[in-house]
Amino acid sequence: MTSAPAASNLFEAIPADLPEEIARTLLQSGSLRIERIVSKGHCSEDGFWYDQAQAEWVLLVQGSAKLQFENRTLSLEPGDHVNIPAHVKHRVAWTTPAVETIWLAIFY
Repeated sequence: MTSAPAASNLFEAIPADLPEEIARTLLQSGSLRIERIVSKGHCSEDGFWYDQAQAEWVLLVQGSAKLQFENRTLSLEPGDHVNIPAHVKHRVAWTTPAVETIWLAIFY
């Protein structure tokens, strides 16, 4: 007999102090990975660009952020989402320092 799955909450286990951005894998199956990322004033280092082998769909759940691409910057508010194809260079230009910025990222 298979037991019922346990529920989790996207907002649980977020430390009060965030000296670094944290990422937690919520689910992984084959090439699919779902992560919760929490930022609070964190951004990519100067000159650093993500260039990922997988596509990434990102939903901003809470907070505010700016994602920078080579030719434009997107401002994101709660509910905004963006699909980033594989090998499209991007970086986190800014996240609000006032509250936690919570991202749900699906890599595929």
